[in-house]
Amino acid sequence: MRARTIDPLWTAEDVSTFLGVPVNTLYQWRYRRVGPRASRVGRHLRYDPADVRVWFAKPAG
Repeated sequence: MRARTIDPLWTAEDVSTFLGVPVNTLYQWRYRRVGPRASRVGRHLRYDPADVRVWFAKPAG
């Protein structure tokens, strides 16, 4: 049986690069609750790469 690997959490800078948007846009989306889901780890904002990919794949609507 193979061990399941877990992707490391992404920073806002990682998500910014992946989506091609400024970091400030991510913070605005978070404030308006329209962007990918993020969580606080201490005082740092972190994103699950799988959640970001699911959010990105959703049709605009």
